[in-house]
Amino acid sequence: MKIIFRATDRFLGDVRRDLARPHAFAAERVGFISVRATAAGADTLILLAADYHPLADDEYVHDISVGAMMGQEAIRKALEVALMRSVGMVHVHMHEHHGRPHFSRIDVREQTKFVPDFFKVRREMPHGAVVLSHDQANGRIWLDRDTIVNISEFDVVGRRLTIDVVRPGGLDRLA
Repeated sequence: MKIIFRATDRFLGDVRRDLARPHAFAAERVGFISVRATAAGADTLILLAADYHPLADDEYVHDISVGAMMGQEAIRKALEVALMRSVGMVHVHMHEHHGRPHFSRIDVREQTKFVPDFFKVRREMPHGAVVLSHDQANGRIWLDRDTIVNISEFDVVGRRLTIDVVRPGGLDRLA
């Protein structure tokens, strides 16, 4: 299955600016992107970024073992968005560098704890996680509670279309 994540350059710029803001105790910020999904053939799923949902300052839990820990209220709000708006939810955070980012072991461990919960409220929608850098992205999508697929391509639409095709050996940028 090929997964394409599509957003405007303005949308991603706004998300990056929000994630770059300092927090009183968390080392990084996190949020959620709601997505609409559409099939583009039998083996391709396009995820269209709809809205960004940043965590409020008081929705972080003070935990020095991780860069940022979400509290129960943050997850409850994201579950409510998925339920009420019939959307998929993608957890997002940023690594402060240029080039292709990668999830840390902690990122992967924590994703497997909360992403499958979204299927309790929207089992027909894909959910997942994306990590941004200053200029690229990487991500994983759950098609159901047990099926995880890497995002194959990030399409950024703006004055100039940029397509980042993610391959195991590296990244191909088509601009």
